[in-house]
Amino acid sequence: MLYVSDKAKEKIERLMQEGAISREHFLRVSVVGGGCSGLSYKLDFDKEEKPMDQVFEDKGIRVVTDLKSFLYLVNTSLEFSDGLNGKGFYFNNPNASRTCACGESFAV
Repeated sequence: MLYVSDKAKEKIERLMQEGAISREHFLRVSVVGGGCSGLSYKLDFDKEEKPMDQVFEDKGIRVVTDLKSFLYLVNTSLEFSDGLNGKGFYFNNPNASRTCACGESFAV
């Protein structure tokens, strides 16, 4: 399962509304190689599911990930911080053995 915090849900809904993104779109979460710790997260809006996609819904937000990325993302929460030191979107990933200081990449 992939989870979405209340603040992340609010921000996703606001982005969809401001960008005139239809409800048929979903949030695609991917893990790609790169970053100072080896792996990085990628977020996009998409509306085309692929055959091996894993589909979840939390708090009314549909989250889709490919099978390979899901292996790194099991039980991960998408969070959002908008305070003075806010990071924007970030992941609380219990599978990560280390993360970089900026929070953009991780290792398992």
